[in-house]
Amino acid sequence: MTNYPDTTLLGREAALPSSPEEAKLDPVPNPHPDVNYLARFVAPEFTSICPVTGQPDFAHLVIDYCPDAHLVESKSFKLLLGSYRNHGAFHEDCTIDIAKRIIAAVKPRWLRISGYWYPRGGIPIDVFYQTGDPPEGLYVPETGVQPYRGRG
Repeated sequence: MTNYPDTTLLGREAALPSSPEEAKLDPVPNPHPDVNYLARFVAPEFTSICPVTGQPDFAHLVIDYCPDAHLVESKSFKLLLGSYRNHGAFHEDCTIDIAKRIIAAVKPRWLRISGYWYPRGGIPIDVFYQTGDPPEGLYVPETGVQPYRGRG
């Protein structure tokens, strides 16, 4: 089935969790724990629900982290992100909650999340968080996402 018996989702059929509270991030062993390197997840079509209006909110997320002993298993990460589709929360809450979930699951040496939220009511809200200074010598590229500029 899988070479990672401690995972709950990898190599198994898994339904989309109905809420972030039901989602589980699986850690997998880092094959290079002796090296400071950056792993990046990009989710250009992240969605959640406005807790007030029930309307959909859309974001482009960029998550950078420097792993320690464990990596975030990508299938569990995709299911976590999908679990927000029907979750009512403000942009700031979703962005920081995802960061906290990753930190709790894999305890990275460093993490940065950039949430570029599309405008609602004419105002884009971008949310940024990092755990501190990156480890010395860690290559941290720009996110590659431009701030919202409208149509002009």
